[in-house]
Amino acid sequence: MSDSHDPHAPGEGHSQYPHRMGRTPSVGAAGGEGGSGGPGGETSTQSRWLRGHRIQPKPIRAGMSVTELIQGSFLAYNGARLREAARLLAEKMLQPDVTIGLSVSGALTPAGLGLSALSPLLRGGYVDWVISTGANLYHDTHFGLALALHQGNPNLDDRVLRQDGVVRIYDILFDYNVLLSTDAFYRELVATPPFQKIMGTAEFHYLVGKFLRERERVLGNEHPCLLSTAYECGVPVYTSSPGDSSIGMNVAALALTGNRLTFDPSRDVNETAAIVYDAKKSGKSGVWILGGGSPKNFLLQTEPQIQEVLGIESDGHDYFLQLTDARPDTGGLSGATPAEAVSWGKVDPNKLPDAVVCYVDSTVSLPLLTAYILENVPPRPQRRLYDRRDDLLEQLRQAHLEAEVEKHSTILIERMQETRAELQAKVQETQAHIQTEVNRFSEQVNQHVQKLLSNVKLPPKPGERKE
Repeated sequence: MSDSHDPHAPGEGHSQYPHRMGRTPSVGAAGGEGGSGGPGGETSTQSRWLRGHRIQPKPIRAGMSVTELIQGSFLAYNGARLREAARLLAEKMLQPDVTIGLSVSGALTPAGLGLSALSPLLRGGYVDWVISTGANLYHDTHFGLALALHQGNPNLDDRVLRQDGVVRIYDILFDYNVLLSTDAFYRELVATPPFQKIMGTAEFHYLVGKFLRERERVLGNEHPCLLSTAYECGVPVYTSSPGDSSIGMNVAALALTGNRLTFDPSRDVNETAAIVYDAKKSGKSGVWILGGGSPKNFLLQTEPQIQEVLGIESDGHDYFLQLTDARPDTGGLSGATPAEAVSWGKVDPNKLPDAVVCYVDSTVSLPLLTAYILENVPPRPQRRLYDRRDDLLEQLRQAHLEAEVEKHSTILIERMQETRAELQAKVQETQAHIQTEVNRFSEQVNQHVQKLLSNVKLPPKPGERKE
């Protein structure tokens, strides 16, 4: 898809998308679309570099929808990348055959984005599985427990806040007892019988969401938090580093007194790979990355797990969308581009035109994109991947075993062919050696015969004079 211009024109991103809902822009149309020719927008010998929509937007007006604002005013720089991101989601990524994985990093839930943006995306079927930092899920729990967080100021004296028992996340303020109450909730919950076993983080978060949903009903919470929404929608939620959060800290504390809950990271690695394998087998896979960090890599490593480790043929994710403020030139993963991910097998190289990186803070871009999706994309059926985890794992296991059989069969055939070639070479070498020896022996016999014959005196023929 293209904005009616050469996608390789200078200064343009990896991808451009056609006008919303497939409407073909007309030359010189109202709103500034069309060429950049002479007066009136007419063009005859237009340069191939000047085929993009003309930048001549209509004035922003009161009552504009988010769609009108993004399409009509986000025309260049990261504004244009955000427009491309919105259209990539609405026109390609959210098609019925695409399974969407979302990674969440940065303190988004304490800013309220779990309630305002992420939960609606899950309920609408726009996100099928999630990888999050443990911190985001821990702070999401505050809302499920009806614990208050407040808007504040980032320029406060943290020594005074500490003395007054106030915790600060940049410009978010809350009482220290919010942490203590949340810690107490997790310790009480993890001590119950359902948690006394080894489990993956998806199962753990599903159980937490179940209890949180009941607590919300008792408390009368009108809008469920992210974890309880994921529980209701059957969306599996993973944590790439379960020990790196207050949830993991409380689980570790209980382990000191005999609690038997243990997280199984191998289960998480295989479950997420199984989700992507199934997505690629039946359709396409799209990754939507908020920020970066460990969740980003855990989301993307699913393809190398399938291809490199399990030996199953695959092409990489089909769609890549990242909203980040990290630079690519520092060598950090969060700034790593989709083009770089191609070299790892994480992204299908043929799908790079459908990859967008928008260097915008997620707290700005996520609400806009969520609103854009809700305005332009009908709700999708919920895939309820959590309910299918065991079946997906078995499907992946069978594919891995088949790949192993094929690999070892190939190796065996190659070794048999090599052995046959070696035997044939040995036979030919032996035959050549025998022939050489036969020839040498024949030569020796011939020489010996000739020598004997030279010493034999033949009788004279009749009539010849005898010497």
